Amino acid sequence: MRTMILEHEGDVTTNPLQMRDLPLPEPGPGQVRVKVTVCGVCRTDLHVIEGELPPSTRPIVPGHEIVGIVDRVGQGVKQIQEGDRVGIAWLQATCRTCEFCQTGRENLCAHATFTGYHVHGGYAEYAMISERFAYPIPSIFTDQEAAPLLCAGIIGYRALRRSRITPGQRLGLYGFGASAHITIQIARHWGCSVYVCSLREEHRALARQLGAVWVGDASDRPPDTLHSAIMFAPAGDLVPPALRALEKGGTLALAGIYMTPIPSLDYTLDLFQERTLQSVTANTRQDGLDLLQEAATIPIRTHTVPFPLAQANIALQQLKAGTIQGAAVLTMNS
Repeated sequence: MRTMILEHEGDVTTNPLQMRDLPLPEPGPGQVRVKVTVCGVCRTDLHVIEGELPPSTRPIVPGHEIVGIVDRVGQGVKQIQEGDRVGIAWLQATCRTCEFCQTGRENLCAHATFTGYHVHGGYAEYAMISERFAYPIPSIFTDQEAAPLLCAGIIGYRALRRSRITPGQRLGLYGFGASAHITIQIARHWGCSVYVCSLREEHRALARQLGAVWVGDASDRPPDTLHSAIMFAPAGDLVPPALRALEKGGTLALAGIYMTPIPSLDYTLDLFQERTLQSVTANTRQDGLDLLQEAATIPIRTHTVPFPLAQANIALQQLKAGTIQGAAVLTMNS
């Protein structure tokens, strides 16, 4: 099978992914093999490839926003059949026995494995997943529309929950890439007023198009205090001003898996009046199921830019440069 594989991390401008043929994998007990049609290009892939996350498996095929058709099932698989359309997300497997797995917090499992980080992901013609972690894709979405939901959507949804926003309140979004452009649609569906701070004008234009009540530069202060905010930009220097923009009792959720250093916080200016700073770590299976159900109800409309598999490096370069409107996706049929 064709893959775009990472042997050594490096700046994406050096084209670190190489096209390689790998043997077709065979599903083990409880696993299914998926013939990939589309794989989203996520900022986490960028962090893996450029070495901003601790090195894991090498060589590795990145990609964890995978949509495809099950073409083979392993022994003991009961709920999925050949021909089913499924999605594969970041969380690949957990131990199922630790205190976190036993209390609905499997995203914190110390023995969790992740797609495109510990095991080969979706920058390939085929990918593997446990039956337990394969998501049925609602029929309302095309493959390209569904792919960004599997990480950008799920993480945005978990970040909304971690931000403690409630319907009708004021929500701030810092950074407006793939995840934020999905999150704003959910927040608007909940009746929230959304304020967006973003570095690039084309992203600010998309935010206006999707219903933001105010749009400013990355470091601008919103004109109203915010009940909650989500930091999508991996820019630690934006954390203090985002905290200061909160209403008393407000919450800032940091949605990224990676963040540049956060400057010292001033207790009185940044945290006093019961402001809360939350991180977001991966997702649970229930987050994914809930997001896909709500996304189909709204319905969410993702903005995607397709690239053929062989142009994965180019897609990542454009993601890093911030020039993609919405989400990049790799297609296997070209």
